[in-house]
Amino acid sequence: MKLLLLGGPRFLGRAVADAALEHGHELTFFNRGKTNPELYPDAERIVGDRGSDLAGLRGRSWDAVIDTSGYLPGVVRASAEVLADSGLYCFVSSISVYADFSRTNDEDGKVAELGELGDDEVTEASYGPLKALCEDTVRQVFGTRSLVVRPGLIAGPHDPTGRFTYWPHRMARGGEVLAPAPPDRLTQLIDVRDLAAWMMTLCEQVETSGTFNATHPGFAWSELVEACKAASGTDADVTWVPDAFLLEHEVGEWMELPVWIADPAMAGVVEANVQRAVEAGLTFRPLEETARGALEHAETTDAAGLTPEREAELLAAWHGRE
Repeated sequence: MKLLLLGGPRFLGRAVADAALEHGHELTFFNRGKTNPELYPDAERIVGDRGSDLAGLRGRSWDAVIDTSGYLPGVVRASAEVLADSGLYCFVSSISVYADFSRTNDEDGKVAELGELGDDEVTEASYGPLKALCEDTVRQVFGTRSLVVRPGLIAGPHDPTGRFTYWPHRMARGGEVLAPAPPDRLTQLIDVRDLAAWMMTLCEQVETSGTFNATHPGFAWSELVEACKAASGTDADVTWVPDAFLLEHEVGEWMELPVWIADPAMAGVVEANVQRAVEAGLTFRPLEETARGALEHAETTDAAGLTPEREAELLAAWHGRE
């Protein structure tokens, strides 16, 4: 195929580029030329700006377009309309589009509405509704030639967020590690390489269209912890601490203690129904491979994870409780 990637090769874009080349496709990038420009020297590069300069795309078409960088509906509409003669438009959306996370959502679940929030700026509150509007825009332009993928938490090599990455790096430091109890609670994420390879396969099957949740069906926190320990090769000692204690001590969900969600109203973020994607061929590598990829090819960030000092304080308080 002739494949156009809208976005840079940073994280998911990089995995998509790898999958495209592994499948023998002819790859073109459209981006500002600022993210890892030294990678993929044999690929065609069109430098432009989705918000202001689409000149390099005019008069061109591709067998498939994969959009990993669409956040504002007006910007997505502009690129979709310029590329309307292309075969398939695959838009990378998010699990965050759903309106109600107190339940398990399948693809027919109600999506969030923007309400009085602006449609020209992405905020924490508007991210999900804006992604939903972007999906609608792609469907309006491409119809049955549109493919919408709603990933959950993406993890693995080159992850810039530090969220899942915190866990293998924390296990690598060894010592006593605080983890959220109970160990058998389920969570979800998807390896960036599994997501990219599956998206590439869907694009190759030109008859495929529709909307898909895309994440792992679910694994226990104990499996996540053991996979990260195995990847790091350390004998870290895990202490399981219940939600009530963590909330009492104002531990932040999702980011300060990454991937942890205690609020029942948000549990659906890691409880998505992915039957449709599995039936369409989505497969999953062992979690230890994801942990190893994050350990070897991704860094932690200040925005995600307990600091050593904070973790030590929490563990001391937990062991010192009456």
